[in-house]
Amino acid sequence: MVVKSDGYFAAALFLLPVYRNELRRLFPVKESVFHHLGRYLFQPANPVWNIIERFYRTHLINSDEKVGFQIRLFREEPIPFEDVYNRIMACSEKENLLPKLYPSNHDNSTPIVEKRTSVLVLSLSSEFYERIKAMYYEKSTVSGEMVAVYQPTHEREQDSEAKFHNQKALAEMFLLSYCDKIITTATSTFGYVAHGLAGSKPWVLLILDRLMKDGGPACVRSMSVEPCLHSPPTLECKANVKINPTEVEPYLRQCDDAPPMGLKLYDLV
Repeated sequence: MVVKSDGYFAAALFLLPVYRNELRRLFPVKESVFHHLGRYLFQPANPVWNIIERFYRTHLINSDEKVGFQIRLFREEPIPFEDVYNRIMACSEKENLLPKLYPSNHDNSTPIVEKRTSVLVLSLSSEFYERIKAMYYEKSTVSGEMVAVYQPTHEREQDSEAKFHNQKALAEMFLLSYCDKIITTATSTFGYVAHGLAGSKPWVLLILDRLMKDGGPACVRSMSVEPCLHSPPTLECKANVKINPTEVEPYLRQCDDAPPMGLKLYDLV
């Protein structure tokens, strides 16, 4: 049996008998592979740590709760801003991710409580940050808690060739990983890294055409902390017959956000 792949992928290695026993001993919790490898081997350089530390100490360190949104819009599947924003709000309402607000005609006399919530918005666009920030500026929260909304950068365009762009993107992945609640965009590798580092199961925003269904949810809670491999290796026997990897190992399953091809590691329950 041959594994075809253009790079290292933990789920693929679990399929190879020569590595299987060793990997099972190293990672008894199957969906902890990326989390442990990332936390111990993926160490940013000092300039990136400086960005992370400055922002965290300035804006997030005194928060009682940190809510992080990673919103990625894809050129190949353009979605109107209002549609995306409405789905973010629908997800937040259903899953109780953001503090609830009184309606506009409320007298704003809610007693202030000591709880402070910080909302971190990560996006190439500033529109989502501006809308959420204005929402909490104009209305009182039902609980009386104070809400602060932050966005470190809004570069408008992704420039993977620019070193400083990459440094800021990496810093924001780590900042997102420090949030208590993580909401990511479906199929975004940026979000995968952040929730993988956190070891947290994120809420996944379904804002792509192929994932949006009439009457369907605006988001789903991921069943695994592992990133998704969009293009998994194929397994072929000597008879040149393709085999479904999920039928070989029970802890390999389809991804929440990239069906039907994507694969990721899950813990057995």
